[in-house]
Amino acid sequence: MKGYRLLVACLDQPGIIAAISHVLARNGCNITSFDQYSEGPAGLFFMRAEFDMVHHSGDFDHEKLISEFDRLALEYHMQWRLTERDRAHHLAVLVSREDHCLNELLWQTERGDIHAEISVIISNHEDLRELAEHFRIPFYYIPVTPAQKAQSEEKLHQLVRDYAIDTLVLARYMQILSEDFVSQYPAQIINIHHSFLPAFVGPKPYHQAYERGVKLIGATAHYVTAELDAGPIIEQDVHRVDHRHQLDDFKRIGRQVERIVLARAVKWHVADRVLVYGNRTVVFPI
Repeated sequence: MKGYRLLVACLDQPGIIAAISHVLARNGCNITSFDQYSEGPAGLFFMRAEFDMVHHSGDFDHEKLISEFDRLALEYHMQWRLTERDRAHHLAVLVSREDHCLNELLWQTERGDIHAEISVIISNHEDLRELAEHFRIPFYYIPVTPAQKAQSEEKLHQLVRDYAIDTLVLARYMQILSEDFVSQYPAQIINIHHSFLPAFVGPKPYHQAYERGVKLIGATAHYVTAELDAGPIIEQDVHRVDHRHQLDDFKRIGRQVERIVLARAVKWHVADRVLVYGNRTVVFPI
């Protein structure tokens, strides 16, 4: 049996679940997992289903299923996506000098906790080359300066194409990607920001938090958009601090939160558990 995931988003209206279920049943599909969220009358409807192709006789007609969902999408003005459940995502991880988020991703992908493959590691510094080589993952150093930013991003584009990358993960990559670059990868670039957004955007949130005397610090994993640190949020978490914690304590505690938040976001993204609408997300629980 071959497994698939189906994600659907449209205006909420009677009959959607029945129509989708009938299409799957007619094509010999057995639903193994089903989640839906509705915002009520005149609101939006979101659905995630996993199903197996049950082969009673002959080969499964994949194109027929696609055609039927295309017709259903026209009838219900529906956005939908079908993915293979067992196919591992190909990730490009972008880093600068910090290694904590990269280490977490390496560990969880190697163990299979994140069903994905880190195909390439790219950095604007040489610091983490040895770590990449330890895991036998190709490492590329692409320096970035204002004068050569366009050329650097073109090299990045080429690596994305060469390695057939599905998702780019910014694991404390301390560079701002251009609007032109970001626009070519909608909901395909995940960033970890070291604050509980929307508080303390920019490059030094721990400094801002410390100066403000906050009692909670956090981290936010979000999709990257043209507006800095303002894309749809996938996951967040916090840790309590008090007057005894100094700036270095904020950074130390924050690193623990960052690595877990980013790993969760990547895990949910590659498992097709995140649906983006506008500047918000629906995250279906595991």
